Amino acid sequence: MKKAVLLAVIALATAATTQAQTTIAKWTFETSLPTTAGPFNPEIGSGSALGSHAGAAVYSSPGGNGSLKSFSSTFWATGDFYQFQVSTVGYTNITLSYDQISSSTGPKFFDLTYSTDGINFTTFVSQYTVLANASPNAWSTSTPSAASSYADDLSSILALNDASTVYFRILENSGTTSAGGGTLATGGTDRVDNFTVNGMPIVPVPEPSTLALTGLGVAGLLLMRRRVK
Repeated sequence: MKKAVLLAVIALATAATTQAQTTIAKWTFETSLPTTAGPFNPEIGSGSALGSHAGAAVYSSPGGNGSLKSFSSTFWATGDFYQFQVSTVGYTNITLSYDQISSSTGPKFFDLTYSTDGINFTTFVSQYTVLANASPNAWSTSTPSAASSYADDLSSILALNDASTVYFRILENSGTTSAGGGTLATGGTDRVDNFTVNGMPIVPVPEPSTLALTGLGVAGLLLMRRRVK
């Protein structure tokens, strides 16, 4: 019986601390249909997304990666970015996933950065490569391309856990290099789609006294069952 009680207590403690990843916010741009810099609400959850360019960028919502819409802009230069802001209160183990692609004359390299104050940003991924929107990696509204999908595990960044506000930026860092291998042009585009922030819900671990009481309850049930027999 002692073994059964111990196993029951361990099971309760494990259930309280083990949770699956949950979507905190997701931007598909299917309803926001961006034609300006924003901000835009996510289609799932809450938060805001926007674009920022030093130059006179043109924003639009062309076809996405396996969807009808995405968030696109022109006139890219080093330091321009897409920004996504969410609250992670009640969540830990933050991860990101998104799709991104450029036109042949659009930017080739980006950084992924994060912040908890919107001012001081830390680089998590430096100069990752964005593909050109051409065969065999061209985007289709009906069939998504896995080659242009990105996933980042930020669970090691404890500052992002249970935070009132978190900012993620996809920051242009191409210099003058285009996705097609030539020179970046003012009319070159970059688009992003399906930007998703995930986290693991924080569930309080039962106090030792609660576990002890639960264990006593299980012991009582086992005793009753033994008496009935």
